[in-house]
Amino acid sequence: MQDKLLQFQQYLNRAGLKATRQRELIARAFFGTTAHVSAEGLYRRVGGRNPRIGLVTVYRTLKLLKDAGLAHERQFGDGRALFEHASSERHHDHIICTECGKITEFASCEIEALQEQIVRRLGFSIQYHKLELYGLCRDCGAVGRGPGKVSAIGAG
Repeated sequence: MQDKLLQFQQYLNRAGLKATRQRELIARAFFGTTAHVSAEGLYRRVGGRNPRIGLVTVYRTLKLLKDAGLAHERQFGDGRALFEHASSERHHDHIICTECGKITEFASCEIEALQEQIVRRLGFSIQYHKLELYGLCRDCGAVGRGPGKVSAIGAG
């Protein structure tokens, strides 16, 4: 976490912005998450620790983290933005339950290889991509199982 905080401080310095205590608390809380988090969820984590932190400050800090290349903003079709850590780890994709909103990350070498084959065949040069699969998670699919219902999604 210290490396990421240092990168954020360096970004703020390069951008001519102050490294305030509020920004540091929000960044620490964000880097302490292990799942996708909304601005509102992050605000609930830090708002009680410092009354000078408002929801607008959280939104602005998340934008700065995104601009610094330390966070990714994701939209999963429900109209709200969720944020996840940007990292040098392997690329991953998402499966989103349309019933409960559960988000599962997965990586598949086979899917990545197939995408590369298609890109080459079509003469494309990919700059970035994202794959999102929508359906019912195991728990939600079990509740309403019937013809045409998906009970589980497997990832390779």
